Amino acid sequence: MISTQTSSPILQETHTLKDYINLVRLNFVPILLISLTGLLVAVIYAINAPNIYKSTTVIKLSKPQGNILSGSLIPEFQDFGSDRFIANEIEVLKSYHLKDKVANSLIDSFKTSPNKKNFSLIIDENLSSKSGSLILKPIEAIVAMLTSKVSIDQKRGLDIVEISAESTSPYEAAVIANSYASAYKEINLAYNRQQLTVIKNFLAKQRDEKLASLASVEETMKNFQEQRGIVELPEQAKALITESSDIQAKMNATKIDMTISEKTLNNYKDELKKRDPTLTAYIENLATEPYIKKLQEQIGALTIQKDRAMANPNSNSQKLVKEADANISELKNKLNSQLSVFRAGVLASTPEEIKDLTRKVLDEEVKYQALTASYKKMNEIVGDYDKKMNLLPTSTIDLARLQREQSANEKLYLQVEERYQEAIINEQSVPGNALIIDAGLVPLLPSKPNRLLIVLIGLILGIGLGVGFAFVRNYLDNTVKTPEDISNRNINVLAWVPQIEGIESGNKDFEFIVAKKPDASASEAYRALRTRIKFSKLDKEALKTILVTSATSQEGKTTTSINLAGSFAQANFKTIIIDADLRKPRIHTVFNQKRFPGFSDYFFGQASFSEILRKSEINNLDFITAGTIPPNPSEILGSTQMESFLEKLKNEYDYIIIDSPPIIAVTDSEIMSSMVDGTLLVVSANNTEVELMEKAVQLLSHDRSSFIGVVLNNFTYRSGYGSYYKYYYYYSRPTNGAKKNRIKV
Repeated sequence: MISTQTSSPILQETHTLKDYINLVRLNFVPILLISLTGLLVAVIYAINAPNIYKSTTVIKLSKPQGNILSGSLIPEFQDFGSDRFIANEIEVLKSYHLKDKVANSLIDSFKTSPNKKNFSLIIDENLSSKSGSLILKPIEAIVAMLTSKVSIDQKRGLDIVEISAESTSPYEAAVIANSYASAYKEINLAYNRQQLTVIKNFLAKQRDEKLASLASVEETMKNFQEQRGIVELPEQAKALITESSDIQAKMNATKIDMTISEKTLNNYKDELKKRDPTLTAYIENLATEPYIKKLQEQIGALTIQKDRAMANPNSNSQKLVKEADANISELKNKLNSQLSVFRAGVLASTPEEIKDLTRKVLDEEVKYQALTASYKKMNEIVGDYDKKMNLLPTSTIDLARLQREQSANEKLYLQVEERYQEAIINEQSVPGNALIIDAGLVPLLPSKPNRLLIVLIGLILGIGLGVGFAFVRNYLDNTVKTPEDISNRNINVLAWVPQIEGIESGNKDFEFIVAKKPDASASEAYRALRTRIKFSKLDKEALKTILVTSATSQEGKTTTSINLAGSFAQANFKTIIIDADLRKPRIHTVFNQKRFPGFSDYFFGQASFSEILRKSEINNLDFITAGTIPPNPSEILGSTQMESFLEKLKNEYDYIIIDSPPIIAVTDSEIMSSMVDGTLLVVSANNTEVELMEKAVQLLSHDRSSFIGVVLNNFTYRSGYGSYYKYYYYYSRPTNGAKKNRIKV
């Protein structure tokens, strides 16, 4: 007997490309429906999607360069590489402050626009529909809208930034893009001019203060002269006033320079402390090193000496000026040489990203210390002049002091005014480092949606979902589909019967197909089953009684029983079929006969053998119906009477086919399988679960097992991966050369 053991490991299934193609063919209808659904959804969306217009402004950014009067202070502290600088500027473009400015600009544009229907994104649709007029969104909502509707991107490898705005209105898209660029340029310019603006504002304040001081001194001197009646000062006092007022004015101007330098230095130091706190103190110590400090004091003294010689020209003045210039040049060379050594030492151990900042701190520190030394020296000289003025006659001291103060304030005011005007020019001359290359234009054509692409994507997604559905469905489907599903579990497959078209209609011609349509592919399959059963045992006389069962109902065991019996009869074997399904008998309906009397009636003595034996329309084929359904079918089928009945039939027939109930549902088939020579298990493709088939085989594989194999019913080549297409073709082709309608399998 052919091996039916199920304990061997399951063979690993492998599939080819053709297998997967056939799986798609099997699920062609659901794949088509899902694909068409995806296509339909995409078409509807593409038709109803609003046109989106895109406007782009192109800005070129350049890293700021220069000193305090030609470049930005705070931004350049953070930007020491072009890429990093561009990244920082992009973050500025994304800041809430800039978006707030853009939002206000859009509101102003809306108010001044003659056609307010050109705006959509800033309009509150709900409130507008209720009130009947256009109502703007609040600032916060417009800012949130800008976050999603505006994109800011850097062109790879370039210092170019593109600001793109999208809107259903082409005019609004252009307004948003240009407003964004203008707001950024304004903020960028303000950052670049920040330090110059601070200096300008400081000088403006100093100018106003000095002008007020000058006016106050002049008024005081006028009142003094009116009260004292002193109009003219002696020449000695006038010379003293001229010299001292000039020095005092320069001292006050130096103090203003010290204040500006101190503010700048503090800004530099604060930023450097964030990066390297130890460097600040180290640089400060270098700038105040005694040798440098001494050189600065000497330079300051010689500069004052030179100024005094130039203010009082005489025969020695030119000589003194030349000597002072020579000494100052020599001292400056020494100072610069020493500072170069210090600067090289500091920068050599400084990280690259803060070298520029370190250099600025060092230079500004030196500058501040030099101004401090000059201020102290001039303050000492002013003190000497005060002592000399105290030696003047008492009547002229007060007037001399007032005139000196008036002259000093006047000179200082003129210097401050000049510096202030220079600061204004310097501030206005800074152009910023953002240049708008291309302004946003009103687009003529929409950039979105790409309707053809949407439809194409919808179709591709639909096909993908459909194919995915087919694979998931196949993966989750645990039913027997192909003979491979059976043989891979080491279970013998006797035959596979193709699906019979029309059998679901209840037409008896389709059910008893070997008699009604002997040339059909299913009839050929039953003849192949007959042949394999005959050769399943070496002893030809050993296999006469054949039990046909199934795992569950509706799997085709009765149809298999009848057609198997018919195929034996057509081969001139005297055959009988017994309806042993005493619970739901069906054989009598196939032969269009009454159920009783049947063999159960024969067992109970209510009918004779000749009464239950009936002839079929096929020669050599008899059948016995179930008869009256008893209350205890299992006891009857397992009784000695049943064994005796089978022995009686063996003497009269070549083959006895027994149609029995499903083996998992009841024990009838399991009991009878020990009485027969061979047992067939019928499973239905795409219906019988693998676990139920294995359970049924396990029940039939007992000690006296007669199980010879499985018959795969309702098999279609499309239900598997196509491995059995050749069988389908063989079964379906016409045998007489004429063109026939093939039975769908």
